[in-house]
Amino acid sequence: MHRLIRKMRPYLLAWLHRSRSGPASLVRRFSYKDMKRATDGFRRIIYSTTHGEAYRARFQDGEVALVKEVKDLNQGKDKFFKEVQLLGQLHHRHLLALKGFSIGCKRLLVFDNIENGSLKEHLNDPLKTPLNWNTRLQIAIGVAAALEYLLLFSNPPIYHVSISASNVMLGENYIAKISDVGLHNSVGDYETMPHSSNAEDCMDHACGNLTFQLGVLILVLITGQSSEKGSTDLIQWIQESCFRSSIPNMIDPDLGNNYDSRELKNLLAVARLCIKSGDKPKFSIPQIFRYLQKVENTCE
Repeated sequence: MHRLIRKMRPYLLAWLHRSRSGPASLVRRFSYKDMKRATDGFRRIIYSTTHGEAYRARFQDGEVALVKEVKDLNQGKDKFFKEVQLLGQLHHRHLLALKGFSIGCKRLLVFDNIENGSLKEHLNDPLKTPLNWNTRLQIAIGVAAALEYLLLFSNPPIYHVSISASNVMLGENYIAKISDVGLHNSVGDYETMPHSSNAEDCMDHACGNLTFQLGVLILVLITGQSSEKGSTDLIQWIQESCFRSSIPNMIDPDLGNNYDSRELKNLLAVARLCIKSGDKPKFSIPQIFRYLQKVENTCE
């Protein structure tokens, strides 16, 4: 499989580049005044990261969108426009699609509407329908698929991705969509950035960080503990040698007994490997993605 990816990647990238060269230039520019009004003066915060806040926007025509702040105001406008262009070229089922941008006191990126809010909302809000086991498994697979795309099929490869229950959004039919993707350090190195034509090349520090985040997300999906403190406790728990004895106590009560025990054990094994790997992952993101697909297919 990896050999086939290696062979086909140059052709796929060339086709993707040709097919996207037009739409990238059609990214809409929103007025800053409209953005401020749509976000209620930037008070409708969905989540916050070191890169800036994300807001829910509702425009006068009824259109709803997710608006993300780009906090690095030291970068010139040309660099920001380049980021807009490159993000506009990303097209994947499990990524929020960029629809526009705005410049004023804040630099803002405007993304598609999210049908069902964030994963964190569904795990924490008792008024929302609990996510069933199959949906949680599909979310893990979807996030891994998006990471593979960003690392192997994006031009340039994108390593600056934040994965958490707050910024994994759920679209129609609870399809997972990563909302915090950036080219922060990559944009300046666009011309010289090496491509990872081999899946096994994705084993450095940057990929290790993504692998770690994916492992934590899997634990969050299993346990329902989406807070920052909860994530820290989960990391400590999965690293303990006797963690298996406490598995029944860690499963999200919303799941009850409605889960596949074999899939659960396999997912925990993946999460443990992802988190224990540190800066030097033993498995690449594409390998983890294939394994998660296998976990799903094994029990169908």
